[in-house]
Amino acid sequence: MKSLDNKVVVITGAGGGMGRELAVLAAGRGARLAISDWNADALAGTVDLVKELGAEVRSDVIDVSDRAAMGTWATAVAEQFGAVNMVVNNAGVTVTGDFEDMEYADFDWIVGVNFLGVVNGTKEFLPHLIASGDGAVVNISSLFGLVSMPGQTAYNATKYAVRGFTEALREEMLINKHPVSVTCIHPGGIKTGIARNGRKTVGQDASRIDELFEKKLARMPADKAARIILDGAMKKKARVLVGIDAHLFHQFAKWTGSGYQDVVAVVAPRTMPKKKK
Repeated sequence: MKSLDNKVVVITGAGGGMGRELAVLAAGRGARLAISDWNADALAGTVDLVKELGAEVRSDVIDVSDRAAMGTWATAVAEQFGAVNMVVNNAGVTVTGDFEDMEYADFDWIVGVNFLGVVNGTKEFLPHLIASGDGAVVNISSLFGLVSMPGQTAYNATKYAVRGFTEALREEMLINKHPVSVTCIHPGGIKTGIARNGRKTVGQDASRIDELFEKKLARMPADKAARIILDGAMKKKARVLVGIDAHLFHQFAKWTGSGYQDVVAVVAPRTMPKKKK
């Protein structure tokens, strides 16, 4: 895929953050868009932005964990545009808090969106990507799909799952000689609303957690992250690290092996907000 001009790009979670910036960037490069989000108002805002750039766009309000809805959407997109060239499984949520305080409902929710949403989007659109003769799957994992952090058991679980799923899928595409590149994305702290819009377990200081993420951890603007992601996917890279924090933590974990966990266990309590009593 040398260019996105007239290519059909599908993006989930396009109502804000990286999803919105990816849609705007793809539109600016000439792509036709099929975008979705669970939030109708946020999605409409993205539609307005890409239309200002002259892009042809289809938008659907969808919960990516709804497998039947994703299947219906994929069929409708392929019928409307005649092809699908790239799918960016971007939709994601967070649950912050110790595992012992977490409800099963929270764990099921994040698995449904972060992992099964990726599975659903990949499975339903893959036949169309293969048929295009020039397809790309782009799955958003995380820095937390490379290293683990306390208070992020559920998020870590889903993002490691996305990584494993995506890497194995890439191997299958190569073995079966399908014309589909597969790229796994590992962003570090990106300036989005994912933390503020996420769930926290009982006893967590939600406002301080959000402040920590937005003021200290989220360093990179979402539009810059989108450029790195799209450029990496266009180059058919197997793995794309987004942000200096992603690169540093990845190298640190490679250097220390499992020992990084002991370092994190010492440092994290000094930086993370304490539970409310």
